[in-house]
Amino acid sequence: MPKSAGELMREKWLVISIFVLGFDQFTKYLSTQRLALVDSIAVFPGLDFTLRYNKGAAWSFLANASGWQRWFFIGLTILISIGIYVWLGRLSTKEKQAAFALSLVLGGAFGNLLDRINYGYVIDFILFHYQSWQWPAFNLADTAICIGVALLIPTLVKKH
Repeated sequence: MPKSAGELMREKWLVISIFVLGFDQFTKYLSTQRLALVDSIAVFPGLDFTLRYNKGAAWSFLANASGWQRWFFIGLTILISIGIYVWLGRLSTKEKQAAFALSLVLGGAFGNLLDRINYGYVIDFILFHYQSWQWPAFNLADTAICIGVALLIPTLVKKH
């Protein structure tokens, strides 16, 4: 049975998701090979590579829960990813920004999902700071998700 235009477009955009996933996993592998837990390597003032393990969600939300959060976030990520996959297939060929944004979010979500499944936590290693203040550590999957959401918001606002 021939593929629909939506299916063909989805496959095209999934290449970006796979690239994001691969690059995220590669950088996490490098960070675990080169850094000890909570060790820091200054990249330049205000940016360190610091290995951290996050059992929670963004900003370590629920990181100190008893362990149920691992399975909750795995299930939530799978459900959201299915929704994004379907959404990608329903976009018109003109909705390139939305498709690119969704492919970034999907790749990032899968990067963190693999960590949760394999280790029970997400590997973070990028840390911005200024004097005693620091942003929560994050990774490239988180970056792809944030960029994807930022790109998606204007496309949603235009529709409404």
